[in-house]
Amino acid sequence: MAGRQVSVEGARELRKALKTVGDEAKAGLKDVNLEVAEIVARAAVTKVPSRSGALRETVRAAGAQTRASVKAGFKKVPYAGVIHFGFPARGILPQPFLYDALDARRDEVMDAYTDGIADLIKKNGLG
Repeated sequence: MAGRQVSVEGARELRKALKTVGDEAKAGLKDVNLEVAEIVARAAVTKVPSRSGALRETVRAAGAQTRASVKAGFKKVPYAGVIHFGFPARGILPQPFLYDALDARRDEVMDAYTDGIADLIKKNGLG
């Protein structure tokens, strides 16, 4: 399920260029993605509907070389998807706190990507 996304044009080419530079550069891209995910995760925590706070505590950011992601829910808190996407058959309306967080921080996310990638290019002599 793709959901809402921010797409970085030229990301594939950047990853390819960073591979030629080495592992440190690839780790830098993972760090940029984690930084971006943390921006959205911090916003999402403030938007999670809450009775006990259990769902709020499961919001987490992850960064990989190819993507940034924010997730919510665990095995012990299996209802994250039901809260986020709703369950019409049970009368549960969607409360898309993850999407809302991305929407609210879209400009900040884009700035973080722009700055982070520019720093990577400069540090690794790619531009």
